[in-house]
Amino acid sequence: MKKKLNKINSKVNLFLKKYIKNQNNTDLIKPIKYGLFPGGKKIRSKIIFDVGKIFNIKNKNLLYLSAAVECIHAYSLIHDDLPCMDDDDIRRGKPSVHKMYGESTAVLAGNSLLTLAFEILSDPDFDININKKIMLINLISQSSGHQGIAGGQYLDLNFEKKKVSKSKIIGMEIKKTGKLFSFSCAAPIILSSRKNKIKKFLVIGEKIGLLFQIADDAIDHSGSLKIAGKKTNKDSKRGKATLISLLGYKNAIIYNSNLKKEIFNKLKRYGSKADDLKETIEFILKRNK
Repeated sequence: MKKKLNKINSKVNLFLKKYIKNQNNTDLIKPIKYGLFPGGKKIRSKIIFDVGKIFNIKNKNLLYLSAAVECIHAYSLIHDDLPCMDDDDIRRGKPSVHKMYGESTAVLAGNSLLTLAFEILSDPDFDININKKIMLINLISQSSGHQGIAGGQYLDLNFEKKKVSKSKIIGMEIKKTGKLFSFSCAAPIILSSRKNKIKKFLVIGEKIGLLFQIADDAIDHSGSLKIAGKKTNKDSKRGKATLISLLGYKNAIIYNSNLKKEIFNKLKRYGSKADDLKETIEFILKRNK
């Protein structure tokens, strides 16, 4: 699994480095590259390639999708780490962007990465049907804004130190994390001729995102700085509303195990073509081990 992740990681990073190199050099390039590279494990990109395999999508086109997703993800992390948000000094085992370059530069670098994602998807060299291109840009916009990451982050901050219901926590985590996973699952299908499968994979993506968030919260609960790449045990200190804080660690892990079963059941009909996606889901669950 790690070899597969590393292979995709290398491909996506190379694509992004070439793409940025072809742009005009500005003073924001350094903090942009600092926040974007090496870029974590590329789990979202791996899922794009996994679903692409199920629906026989060309790797070249999957690279454009992955590059856009990684820009959105990097933007969200840069802003998430800011003192006005979750106030994290360490990200991916190194100082956060705002610790290296200052808060205002971090905001602008994050904004630039957000818009870079749309630039990549609208690039003329991404040679796909224009209607499909519009669908992709529309979906990634929904995944990133108030209906997705930004809206989820707002709720995450607003729920701190409050008694929050299970359904509200799930809704918040689907926005904050699940929507970008939804895009990662649905985007390759938009490139195919199987439009009738888009809704199904949007739901699968939400479930994978929720599973990922619970696994991430589990690392914060009982993992280490080495595994997380950032300080751990911060959720309980800030009074974060998570399924672990509501249900307890053991029950949240059981909930996650049941989520995995639901996802695997939905993937049954795709047989061995879905093996890579199942392997990625197993990897997400075992990251803290």
